[in-house]
Amino acid sequence: MSTTPTQSQAPQETGDEVLHVLWINAGLSCDGDSVALTAATQPSIEEIVLGALPGLPKIQVHWPLIDFECGPEQGADTFIEWWHKADRGELEPFVLVVEGSIPNEAIKDEGYWCGFGNNPATGQPMTTSEWLDRLAPKATAIVAAGTCATYGGIHAMAGNPTGAMGVPDYLGWQWKSKAGLPIVCVPGCPIQPDNLSETLVYLLYQVAGQAPMIPLDDALRPQWLFGATVHEGCDRAGYYEQGDFATEYGSPKCLVKLGCWGPVVKCNVPKRGWMNGIGGCPNVGGICIACTMPGFPDKFMPFMDEPPGSKVSTTVSSVYGRTIRRLRRITEKSVDQEPQWRSRGKQLTTGFSKTW
Repeated sequence: MSTTPTQSQAPQETGDEVLHVLWINAGLSCDGDSVALTAATQPSIEEIVLGALPGLPKIQVHWPLIDFECGPEQGADTFIEWWHKADRGELEPFVLVVEGSIPNEAIKDEGYWCGFGNNPATGQPMTTSEWLDRLAPKATAIVAAGTCATYGGIHAMAGNPTGAMGVPDYLGWQWKSKAGLPIVCVPGCPIQPDNLSETLVYLLYQVAGQAPMIPLDDALRPQWLFGATVHEGCDRAGYYEQGDFATEYGSPKCLVKLGCWGPVVKCNVPKRGWMNGIGGCPNVGGICIACTMPGFPDKFMPFMDEPPGSKVSTTVSSVYGRTIRRLRRITEKSVDQEPQWRSRGKQLTTGFSKTW
């Protein structure tokens, strides 16, 4: 679902209100996206939390990875109490960040797949899906962080017993928050740190009335982050174009024949790097396994085999590339030498004509 910037859809300014960010990592996941966010530098999570960026509303982040709150149930400093406050309508506005895929709690007779805290009324665990049911209608925005939360990820692959799915699958791909915002999906397994922090900042500015509607693609990903393929940003792409492919790991050449899905995967990691501009899968010699795509992992396995479509394209590229490489060697031999007139002597040989 594509969105276009419209002023009427932008949330109103928060004034002196505190904007709460509730991070729930109780879905099926490894918490790798939380860990990844600690490496963000553009901006860092510290800059967001401490209000170091001009124009941001006042922010209070409730994030299990760093929150030190403790205390008796229903106490003012109990971590889970912030979620109960949001459920009671006492936090306004708030952004809900979901990490981990959502299991289907309706496919079994007893027990539960995953939960987050207890229900004060019953003392029983509250499932992750129940929290989504309760908080989604009240949230100003929902961010699905990481591939598990966006599209289901590893837990949602064929043969899984949980019926796991992403947040858009659970709430509906056409879902809108009360502020008119669609679910914002920032995939990655784990997520690229700056992609998430930058998206959060965009939404915070939007809540403050200082940004237009966030532009998303059909898979609900921010367009400016996922508008190009891995191949288009890869520093190995020149080898592909001239049909020069790696046959073993450790080679600087194109990795397609080793199983890289970069030519069709929407991801900016080769351009952005992983941490502070450094690293990123193909940048350090790893193949792209398409972890930012809705079809991951099922449609991209087995990971180490050459992708089916690339067998034709690499064959054509190899034939074309051999011709191109020969022509380039001829040109290279010429341009790798200095012009003949750069030499000592009394005679000027540059072709310059005196006018005095």
